[in-house]
Amino acid sequence: MASESTDRRTARRFTMSLPLQVRFANNGDAEERTAHTRDVSFRGVYFMMDTPVEQGVSVELVLTLPQQITLAGDVRIRCFGNVVRVEEREDGRGVAAQIDRYEFLPAAA
Repeated sequence: MASESTDRRTARRFTMSLPLQVRFANNGDAEERTAHTRDVSFRGVYFMMDTPVEQGVSVELVLTLPQQITLAGDVRIRCFGNVVRVEEREDGRGVAAQIDRYEFLPAAA
């Protein structure tokens, strides 16, 4: 019998704080906010954000992997997914989002 604390993650997480642009619908209006990641995997991301967002809402996330990680140059990635959990925390609002698909963006000129 599995315990309730069983970890459901199927992808390795990497703890890293990266700047993040978050786009989502809020009361019918499109919003774009700046946030920062706490950890990232290829299936999801956990980030900190001041603006309220509801569980289940679709999100578009744009993050930049720095040269220190890629060893080649900054790499921008646009991710599409949905919010699966929102946690009120002392240091802000934690948001877990599942990534359904992603695409690499062209390098900035």
